[in-house]
Amino acid sequence: MDIEKVLGEYGDYLLRVAYLYVKDENIAEDIVQDVMMKFYQNQRQFKGQSSLKTYLVKMTVNRSHDYLRSWKSKGLVLVEKLRGISAKRSPEQQMIKNEDNQVLVKAMFSMTLIYREVLILYYFEELSTVEIAGLLSCPEATIRTRLQRGRRQLKQRLQDENREVMYDVWNEG
Repeated sequence: MDIEKVLGEYGDYLLRVAYLYVKDENIAEDIVQDVMMKFYQNQRQFKGQSSLKTYLVKMTVNRSHDYLRSWKSKGLVLVEKLRGISAKRSPEQQMIKNEDNQVLVKAMFSMTLIYREVLILYYFEELSTVEIAGLLSCPEATIRTRLQRGRRQLKQRLQDENREVMYDVWNEG
């Protein structure tokens, strides 16, 4: 399998996944590079039981977990900044949206990893609970419970920030 083709097809996606875990672009790039090197060296281990994308995402999630457990991640102060300015918004609207996004990101990153990761994989990566259960090697019922608890925690954190709740993430219906 041509590694350049794989990197071109999945590299940006894997970078976003890693970034959502480690909250640092340089570290996320290192993680994706490690994943690609390991995949290249051990391509024969991929049996095709899932899609290549799912396989690489699982490797990225596992490597991100490894990093978060490592001594390197302890004590680092990570600053988060969301990008993307919409031409359809006025500067005032964009400023409010950026502020709201920063509050959401801050609230999400203050959550424990088990809740943050299922929210990220479910809402931002748009994976099903079955796919998430496969990625994280735990029962689907556990994923559904973590989603429910994560939504509640996120809602509480946003309310604690005294923000008008603009996100439907915690809607349980």
